[in-house]
Amino acid sequence: MTNKRGITAEDLFALKSVSDPKLSPYGNEAVYVLTEIDQEKNVYISNLYHLNIDTGTSRQWTFGENRNSSPRWSPDGKEIAFVSDRSGKSQLYLLSVKGGEAQQLTHCPNGASQPLWSPCGTKIAFSAALKEGETLTEGEEDEKFPQPLEVKKMKYKSDDSGFFSGKRSHIAVMDLKTLEMKEVTEGEVDYSLQSWSPDGKYIAYGADKSADLDTSFQTDLFLYDIESGNEKKVTGGTGYFGNAAWSPDSRSIALLGHEKEYQNATLTKVWLYEMETESLSCLTSELDSPVGDFMVIDFQQGVSNPGIQWASDNQSFYFLASDNGNTVLYYGNLDGALYPALLEDQHIYGFDLDADNQKAIAAISNPELPGDLFMLDIPTGSLKQLTSVNEEFLSEVELSKTEALTFKSSDDWEVNGWLMKPAGLKEGEKYGLIVEVHGGPHMMYGNTYYQEFQMLAAEGYAVLFINPRGSHGYGQTFVDAVRGDYGGGDYEDVMAAVNHAIEKYDFIDKDRLGITGGSYGGFMTNWIVGHTDRFKAAVTQRSISNWVSFYGVSDIGYYFSEWQIDADLNDIEKLWKHSPLAYAKNINTPLLILHSEKDYRCPIEQAEQLYIAVKRQGKETEMVRFPESNHNLSRNGKPNLRVARLNYIKDWFGKYI
Repeated sequence: MTNKRGITAEDLFALKSVSDPKLSPYGNEAVYVLTEIDQEKNVYISNLYHLNIDTGTSRQWTFGENRNSSPRWSPDGKEIAFVSDRSGKSQLYLLSVKGGEAQQLTHCPNGASQPLWSPCGTKIAFSAALKEGETLTEGEEDEKFPQPLEVKKMKYKSDDSGFFSGKRSHIAVMDLKTLEMKEVTEGEVDYSLQSWSPDGKYIAYGADKSADLDTSFQTDLFLYDIESGNEKKVTGGTGYFGNAAWSPDSRSIALLGHEKEYQNATLTKVWLYEMETESLSCLTSELDSPVGDFMVIDFQQGVSNPGIQWASDNQSFYFLASDNGNTVLYYGNLDGALYPALLEDQHIYGFDLDADNQKAIAAISNPELPGDLFMLDIPTGSLKQLTSVNEEFLSEVELSKTEALTFKSSDDWEVNGWLMKPAGLKEGEKYGLIVEVHGGPHMMYGNTYYQEFQMLAAEGYAVLFINPRGSHGYGQTFVDAVRGDYGGGDYEDVMAAVNHAIEKYDFIDKDRLGITGGSYGGFMTNWIVGHTDRFKAAVTQRSISNWVSFYGVSDIGYYFSEWQIDADLNDIEKLWKHSPLAYAKNINTPLLILHSEKDYRCPIEQAEQLYIAVKRQGKETEMVRFPESNHNLSRNGKPNLRVARLNYIKDWFGKYI
């Protein structure tokens, strides 16, 4: 017996998230970001913390009710550059490690981000959003009244930033002695700042400079020559390339990318560009897992991509890969060696290698750990926990354990997933089963902490979460298999998972089944209730119901539909065939529809169409609209609405299951 209580939706307010750990140049200290929620003000607060590696003690470095992020050590380890919104907009600040008040470096009209130190420590490159005619210090005055939006491009809105306002992301360099700033890029192009060569000669950045950005889907790597101001294109305009990392001797660049062989289902690889020969080659062609962190999360905040990190020998490097439900730290070298440096059932969502290549600090989560920092001893593979930011909270609650599952689908494909057992499981009793389907579809569930799943388990449900075909982590053939077959093999995978769980666990009540998911998972939820009455209740979130209208209303609709459904508006019959709305007349399962009003990825008209189609037939359905929220409500939306969403899910299943 335990006196601990189960997880509730409201526990989200108490949890703390650690992210973006960075070791000092000497490796004896680190800086990281800790994010928590101010429930009364309904905001996130992020501050920088200093960590003494030897003693394991942390102390707060920034204070206030703001978002402080992206800490970056100066080359001499004496200062930290970071981003803060304390002035009203995100700007760059400089903080001495000895203490004192942070110095504001930039006053850009639309904010600044991504601080990047020059190797000599006298300059900082950064990103700034600018409209045509604006400078790094002077911007347009805000309009007093609403103005019309003239739309001349197909890419005119984004779920992240809303309707396009004419701002483009540019790169600038600040001299820290004079505080003078120089724009490095210009034009109607977005640039992504990536790295500064160790010899100080080049800045690497990404951009798409195609003639028609509406029909171009690529990112190339460019090198900016500091001395001459000239720009050189490194990649060939055939795919997505970025996260450039220079070798310590500045002779090579490792980068992440792919050449779109399977459109957005293509596995990301590690590539090498050699400065002397100007050649580009793939280093991880034999790795049948995507490089990067493709884990679906609903808790961690401020997660950033650690990219590739070189060892000091100019031959070896480290990176993350998503494999079989885990995020794994891999080692590779230029001779072709490739193997996991740390392979555990866990989610590594950040790491930083020390200068001697003997240790790395890592942010790690697992199903029973929301996230903490660990020190990895690379030669032995041993881990030492450095932080316990949720220790008090975890001492009060009972977290449910998960078991890994492997089973065969209807066509003999092998599929993987997990079952989280109900809290307080008692022998001889029966429990309802909630099936969770992730979004993407090219993402993956795995061994990380899920607030939603733990809450449902605390309510007495078994929770089944799987990676159907289309998920990352199981090879190129598996992730590509969903394209052109939405509602086919992927549907069979989900139903096979249900059958397997019922057969394996005698405590599951086969007559008390629920289904839920968001985005692609919402599509699958809609599809399932239109094709079977097996579930007693369903909750569809930020979903797709009609591919015909999605084609024109989503911020990615016109190309995502072509890539995923293999159809455009010249083939409306196929778009409609794969649309759950076409089968709405078959829906008998009580259906709760949750959708954000400012979701431009899967716009709310998708929910409205489905709601009316089901309601008009007199079937049991309700719709909940979340104001001032986008597609990422469940991950980083307004805290009170994230909690409300969880409670709507809990209450709907509680009513019918």
